[in-house]
Amino acid sequence: VGPAGPYFPGGFAPVSVFISDAYRRAVRGGVGAAKTGGNYAASLLCGAEAKAKGYSQVLWLDALEGRFIEEVGAMNICFVYDGRRIVTPSLTGSILPGVTRTSVLELGRDLGYEVAETAIDVHEMLAGIESGTVTEVFGCGTAAVIAPVGRFGFEQRDYVIGGGEPGPVSRRLLQELTDVQYGRVPD
Repeated sequence: VGPAGPYFPGGFAPVSVFISDAYRRAVRGGVGAAKTGGNYAASLLCGAEAKAKGYSQVLWLDALEGRFIEEVGAMNICFVYDGRRIVTPSLTGSILPGVTRTSVLELGRDLGYEVAETAIDVHEMLAGIESGTVTEVFGCGTAAVIAPVGRFGFEQRDYVIGGGEPGPVSRRLLQELTDVQYGRVPD
């Protein structure tokens, strides 16, 4: 065990994410909330198709209605509203309750951000990007720690977040979280 290099080849550079309306990764009552190989295997076909279209990751929607955001690739996902509110999907039984997700929520509160866990409709989120109320998006997970999202592709259209650059909230969370991980600041 020990520190690893960047999870994505570009390091902290924003990733592009394809929103699939054809595939679902997990369903309530299944094993989506468990750290199992099957959760990753279920993402391989859609992930390959996303890469062929020029995207790095896939945004997974719920299996029941196909409109509520769950995870991005093998990571939890967070949205920043107006530069001050961090929102992540509620744990529904099909979303992994990751330790990095928990760390981001606790650290976000400690840093003075408003933090919420709630259902996030994909169409409302995309409208928030267009209106500018969604100012940042990032994935969070063990290997990637914090991975900013620069654009979403959905229904033949791209939605760019924050000019395609990492935002101040994700930069701050990455710094603060890795400082704790490396023992540079007290936990």
